[in-house]
Amino acid sequence: MLGLPPLYRRRDFYKITLMTGDVKLQYADQGILVDRPAVLFSNPLIPYSFEALSENVKGFACLFTDAFLKNGDRSASLQDSPLFRIGAFPVTFLSDIQYNTLSDLYNRMIAEMETTYVYKFELIRNYVNLVIHETMKMEPVNDTRPHHNASSRIAMLFMELLEKQFPIGAPSQVLQLKTAGDFAGSLAIHVNHLNRAVREVTGKSTSIHITERIITEARSLLKNTDWSVAEIGYSLGFDYPAYFNNFFKKQTGVTPRSVR
Repeated sequence: MLGLPPLYRRRDFYKITLMTGDVKLQYADQGILVDRPAVLFSNPLIPYSFEALSENVKGFACLFTDAFLKNGDRSASLQDSPLFRIGAFPVTFLSDIQYNTLSDLYNRMIAEMETTYVYKFELIRNYVNLVIHETMKMEPVNDTRPHHNASSRIAMLFMELLEKQFPIGAPSQVLQLKTAGDFAGSLAIHVNHLNRAVREVTGKSTSIHITERIITEARSLLKNTDWSVAEIGYSLGFDYPAYFNNFFKKQTGVTPRSVR
């Protein structure tokens, strides 16, 4: 069942929330009143919060990673999906019939979790895909999403450029775009224009997105490779181990070696 998340909860999960009741949604810099049945598609890169405006808020929530669905037939990243894409309007309003259709899929997922069926997660993956596709089928009729503006396109291009640099596959593969200025140069726009667009769409600065992604990759390399700390730091754009150590400790509160 649906639990309202604390202010700006962020995880490494995508989330599909099916709800009824009166809710104020804060999604990045957008304030959205949800006063009828709706489904919300949350991208883990975008901060959001709920504020219940009545006591009758109820529904379901499903959390999963990009990798979970990639184990199925969907090879493209969820960030390319029309429903999860950066800058997309996150809410699809539903009729009662549409709500019941999606509610049935959530109930099937809950029931399947209680079984001992050896392929239950494969089946749940199919249900999640059905929720996504059923909603996409509704979109041409509902069409409640605003058209993408210039800021949305710039933010989307920035996030695509950022993600294309990862994962780092070898110590010799060195991060090329490390600052807001680097990304602005690649996009042929002024850095101030890039920063305004990214903050407008995501609620966070360009530098914060870059820092968070580098830290995520650093943790992954520290835990899953036998590269030295110096090699990991160099591949992430730090010429000297001390610079990487100081950066990592400032952002996480611990040293790189303590993560291993």
